[in-house]
Amino acid sequence: MPELPEVETVRIGLSRLLPGKKIVHITCNWPKSFPNTPKDVQTRLLGAQIVDVARRAKLLLIELNTKHSLIIHLKMTGQLVFRSKQQHFGAGHPSHSLVGELPDRSTRVTFTFADGSKLFFNDQRKFGWIRLLPTAEVSQIDFFQKVGPEPLAADFTAKDFALRIRRRLKSGIKAVLLDQSVIAGVGNIYADESLFGAKIHPETRVINLSDNQLKKLYESLKKVLLLSIEKGGSTDKNYVDAEGRRGSYLSFANVFRRQGKPCPRCGTTIIKIKVAGRGTHICPHCQVSFQKTTFTAHSVAMTPADTIKQ
Repeated sequence: MPELPEVETVRIGLSRLLPGKKIVHITCNWPKSFPNTPKDVQTRLLGAQIVDVARRAKLLLIELNTKHSLIIHLKMTGQLVFRSKQQHFGAGHPSHSLVGELPDRSTRVTFTFADGSKLFFNDQRKFGWIRLLPTAEVSQIDFFQKVGPEPLAADFTAKDFALRIRRRLKSGIKAVLLDQSVIAGVGNIYADESLFGAKIHPETRVINLSDNQLKKLYESLKKVLLLSIEKGGSTDKNYVDAEGRRGSYLSFANVFRRQGKPCPRCGTTIIKIKVAGRGTHICPHCQVSFQKTTFTAHSVAMTPADTIKQ
């Protein structure tokens, strides 16, 4: 599953190419990839002009001038490839389809624009999808109702971050970071990297983290996400950047997939453990586990029974 930086690199590439394009023809050879009624396609999509390309969590949103939007989930092997006589853009699963002749066996949906250019949605495993919805209803679908705030949003502060994290005082911090209902778009790579940056062991329970530690984690998370976007995403086996090249973030990673190598901060050998059901990379010296319960101002909301259980 792509993480926030990977999807953001796709958005950046598409936002430079699609606005102003008019959709004149659509083909689909796998209905589950494009679960929209013929009537909606005819009246709300054909003839529509693309206004903007946005992202929410790990989903892409192509906004139309018909007050409708296309919601795109790439899932594991989705690709979006734009082709015109002058330009070639490809992002997503790094198969030959990014550079080969299209449509091919993996092409599920093709959008043709008035100027002759095309946008191909390719998906080898057929798990991804494109849905057409009224723009006003997009924020009301179950996914968007449950997903947490964007970690890179300008109005998402360190205080907001701490308040959301502290909703799960008894949970380990990595599990909380991976919970999409708490914070949107953070996956395994960026959880490991941000925890390393903040010198926090991933098993540490939230109740044992100080306000200062959570502030450092907030700053570390933003830093690693922004660096990954700059480098074109991690391409954790499946993703390439907005120009069809493999992203380079993992070459700059401090701990992820660096087990057996020295910590760039202290020289201790990085190890791999399992936390929250996921392979987790840490420096055992920089990220010391701290499980003893401490009671601070932020834990006063707990009941006496909760305190005893700790």
